[in-house]
Amino acid sequence: MKRNKNIVKSVYVKAYSMSELVIVLCIIGILILLVLPNQTSVVAQAKAIEAQSMLNHLYGLEKSHFYRYSKYSSDFEALGFEPALSVNEGGQAVYRIEIIEASTNSFKAIAVSQSDFDGDGNFNTWEIDQNKILKETIKD
Repeated sequence: MKRNKNIVKSVYVKAYSMSELVIVLCIIGILILLVLPNQTSVVAQAKAIEAQSMLNHLYGLEKSHFYRYSKYSSDFEALGFEPALSVNEGGQAVYRIEIIEASTNSFKAIAVSQSDFDGDGNFNTWEIDQNKILKETIKD
């Protein structure tokens, strides 16, 4: 009687165990959590550039209107300024622009963020006046 020579050899493939993979994923998760809080200020600074840019543009339009009519205006249409739709209105603008004061000799405009970047309840606000003094009045 012949013996069957087809003996199955067990072959092991080198691989990582499930517990090793879970440990690595936990370490990566912890590192991401350590980095994320530091990135929120960078994101807020990048978004603040939008406010600064729009306020500088509005300043130029106000100065042009002043040179023509010897007064500042609080009417966007008279200035030729069309504010971008904010995220609350279905657009992409993060800031809402308002002219809060316009008279013969002065104007003041503000840009208020539509979202709280760091969740502290403060909404980032920027301000510009007739002297082109651009300042952050409320930090977020």
